[in-house]
Amino acid sequence: MTQPTAGPMGSGWRTPLVIIITGCLISTVGFGLRSVFGLFLEPMTVDNGWSRETFALALAIQNLLWGAGVPIAGALADRFGPARVLAVGAVVYGLGVFGMAEAQSGLMLHLFAGVVTGLGVAFTAFSIAMAAMARVVGPERRSLALGLGTAAGSFGQVLFSPLAQAWIQSYGWHDALLIMAMVAGLIIPLAFILPNNTAVRGEADSDQGFGDALREAFGHSGYVLLTIGFFVCGFHVAFITVHFPAYISDLDLRPEVGAYAIALIGLFNILGSFLSGLIGQHWSKKSSLSVIYFLRAIAITALLFAPKTDLTIYLFAGAMGILWLSTVPLTTGIVAQIFGVRYMATLFGIVFFSHQLGSFLGVWLGGFLYDRIGSYDPVWWAGVALGLAAAIIHLPINERPLPRLAAATS
Repeated sequence: MTQPTAGPMGSGWRTPLVIIITGCLISTVGFGLRSVFGLFLEPMTVDNGWSRETFALALAIQNLLWGAGVPIAGALADRFGPARVLAVGAVVYGLGVFGMAEAQSGLMLHLFAGVVTGLGVAFTAFSIAMAAMARVVGPERRSLALGLGTAAGSFGQVLFSPLAQAWIQSYGWHDALLIMAMVAGLIIPLAFILPNNTAVRGEADSDQGFGDALREAFGHSGYVLLTIGFFVCGFHVAFITVHFPAYISDLDLRPEVGAYAIALIGLFNILGSFLSGLIGQHWSKKSSLSVIYFLRAIAITALLFAPKTDLTIYLFAGAMGILWLSTVPLTTGIVAQIFGVRYMATLFGIVFFSHQLGSFLGVWLGGFLYDRIGSYDPVWWAGVALGLAAAIIHLPINERPLPRLAAATS
């Protein structure tokens, strides 16, 4: 009978703890930088004479390329290991942000902020680092490790939101982007700390091929429902990340309120992601996801009806932060729980592409409707409806491990 392999404990100093810390640092830098682009909407559009739709379309393209690139990056990482994938992604990421700073036209903005930066974000995606982390822990701790990786990305949002706002105020948006391009390079040395093997701790060796893994996943109704539901997460997160600072400014609140709100979302999501990882160890992941999406719909509705004050914005940011990326450890956890970890980066990458389709729609629709009717309200209400739909979609998911996993480890 096939026994589980010991998995990659690392060699020498590459212990599981070192790998987890490194993965968290990669998540902090990569996602932290990505989360603050919304702070550049107003200064860049004003200085360059662009509409909000022009800027929004660039970031919508970025989200789309991010989503399209993650399955490819995940497949390469599953096959060859994560180090080179992440290092190349960091170079592309930096070039994209540099080109965003130098863009003189909407077309160049769409090319660099959209296509190039989107691919860079894809090839430095926290899902790649999290897959490396998941490989070095057993199933009993995997959900918690995924929660830590997600929380690290949120810490990046907390860290870089005030930093980016300070750079914009002190040096201008152009130089702030150049600083961010250089910071992206920190991912390169971190990438080579991660082990470049693909063995999995606590999981039996498998001769399953890449094509077999894809056919198995798409033949599973739960995987399809999970993919559809993650579209909603992308719609919410991307719309708020890009347009929330401008929405706050339109309310005649201070610009700092927008930066603090984005930082608060990240701060509270550290707690939310960690709790999500803990919850996923002990309770149903699909039911937890349904509750999260339902509470998001409630939080958005409350924002729309509440008086628009600093306190209202901060309370919404805190509530949304708890629910922000808490979906990620549960979603990745369901993928790993059902199908195993061998092709986790690839399979989650496909689910994440749906997330980014939602991101594209949320970012672009926000700019499109604002330029035409001068309000974000229709997009907020769309977020409420989608949240309720996602709460229902996750309920029928069968999250039990496939028989081949149970047989291999018995």
